[in-house]
Amino acid sequence: MDARRDKSKLGTKTGQKVGQNMFRNARGLTNAMHHRMMILLICVIGLLRFRAGGVEVVASNDEAANSGHWSVELRNGGVSAMHMTLTHENTVVYFDMTDIGASLLSLPDGQCRVDQFDEVLKRDCWAHAVEYTIASAETRPLEIKTDTWCSSGSFASNGTLIQTGGWGDGYRVVRYFNPCPRGGNCDWIEAPNALQEKRWYASNQVLPNDGQVVVGGRGEPTYEFVPRRRQDEGTYKLPLLVDTYEAGAENNLYPFVYLNSDGTLFIFANRDSILLNLQTNSIVKKFPRMPGDGSRNYPSSGSSVILPLTFEDDFHKVEVMVCGGSPPSAYQQAQLGNFLTALDTCGRLVITDANPDWQMEKMPGPRVLSDMVILPTGDVLIINGCQQGTGGWGLGRSPVLSPYLYTPHNANWQIMAESTVPRMYHSSAVLIPDGRVLVGGSNTNRYYNFTGVMFPTELRIEAFSPPYLHSSQDDLRPSSVTGLPHQRDRENPSGQSGLVIYYGEDFTISFRLPWRGSYRRDGSSLEYRLNAPPFCTHSFSQNQRQLVLKATTSGYGTFRWARITAPSSAVVAPAGYYLLFVVHEGVPSSAFSNIHENLEFDTVGNS
Repeated sequence: MDARRDKSKLGTKTGQKVGQNMFRNARGLTNAMHHRMMILLICVIGLLRFRAGGVEVVASNDEAANSGHWSVELRNGGVSAMHMTLTHENTVVYFDMTDIGASLLSLPDGQCRVDQFDEVLKRDCWAHAVEYTIASAETRPLEIKTDTWCSSGSFASNGTLIQTGGWGDGYRVVRYFNPCPRGGNCDWIEAPNALQEKRWYASNQVLPNDGQVVVGGRGEPTYEFVPRRRQDEGTYKLPLLVDTYEAGAENNLYPFVYLNSDGTLFIFANRDSILLNLQTNSIVKKFPRMPGDGSRNYPSSGSSVILPLTFEDDFHKVEVMVCGGSPPSAYQQAQLGNFLTALDTCGRLVITDANPDWQMEKMPGPRVLSDMVILPTGDVLIINGCQQGTGGWGLGRSPVLSPYLYTPHNANWQIMAESTVPRMYHSSAVLIPDGRVLVGGSNTNRYYNFTGVMFPTELRIEAFSPPYLHSSQDDLRPSSVTGLPHQRDRENPSGQSGLVIYYGEDFTISFRLPWRGSYRRDGSSLEYRLNAPPFCTHSFSQNQRQLVLKATTSGYGTFRWARITAPSSAVVAPAGYYLLFVVHEGVPSSAFSNIHENLEFDTVGNS
């Protein structure tokens, strides 16, 4: 049955049940109650740097070598990318809200969305979501039925995007997008009323059992589980979101949430943070307030990451970094035409320490509405944003066109090459398999507006190439990365394509190094890093994390083999696809793979 016709039959009384079933199907659960956890490596094919429709931004060779360079991949992406994520099919899905009028990309075959409550178009025949194929720079319109304005999301273990909430008719909707190979016609399937409460400006975190927790939302200081862990489970109050609320500004929306290495949940809102035990639904730790007179969450819109986890301590140490934001009154002041200077500080907090405290640093300049991207090298790129104002329509000024590159181990900052495109409110950025950062969005206007405004609606899709992609680094760059099947999967295929590996067990890859590469026989010049593709929106990439893996490297000539130990558990590497990079002397390969956990476990509460 056509998914679009099928989803139109989902009534409000059955939405919750349908949502549970869709999640069950998305995870690919079987009736067998196996407790063995597996990780699956799916080979990414054809990571060629095509420039179809792309335009290089000219920079001198020396400048590009030291500060990277920009390229325009699409001059008209059709839809402004408020939300963006990378799928395991080597495509990027980006989308906007629906109640915004016409985009510049129509739905195919005369499809239209009819909504009597839409403020602009009661009959809307325009796409508000796009699937972008990286290799060919092709776009395909997708059909969203309900409003995704300021929604959230994360991936199920088989790579299905589970997208939650929004505004109006999308408040309590759970949407499912199961990516398909090139040439397929996969599209959104929606389950109305699958959420128990309205989730607008919420944040999601994938959990070790392949479910997810949805935290907060405007006017909703609670959290809930998708799917519910048991059929009668309700929502849970979260006092942190009451205590950090500021009248007239809020400043605690899109809280920063991370799964800790002990399974607890770290939640940061405004300036305060806690550890939450999700089994007992109790607060187990309150952290010191982040120093400085500033707010860090929407609309003050700082950004955050957890720094790379490493095998050296069995992925125990978890360090959170929060950067940028605005003074607490920035939102109210911007509405009066007074655009306050953004914050220029970052804070780092080791949440696994017995007595943690914030370590503060200065960025090269003030920044709000930025995105933080963990690069294959473990460095952090801070990209997009502006120097004044706050989140909201028309409330930002002074775009910051240069990304900042931050190296965690020595707290070093570098200013990268400038773009020519302002990226402010409702912009996004994601790492893609060739090591570039794809950037889209920016719409400070209530509707699509391309003329007569200070910052026109932005439909261009750009890519930023960090310095490690410069040709001067090619004599260090690993290539031809290939996975070797595990013995048990040669004997008993899992039914999944690609290479299956298992928690805490070894797997093997092969690759090449250039003849001129400074390979050290002890393997100390090589690193093996996994990046989890996140869901990016509103200056926070939900579920972003990187893990540095233990490995033994051998080989001769240009050929190398690495015996790598998989992450120890689903607590440190939740179910899902990850990009695997081989990094040689700070220069990464293109991603060989997406790491995917094929979890089969007890399905109590999900029937």
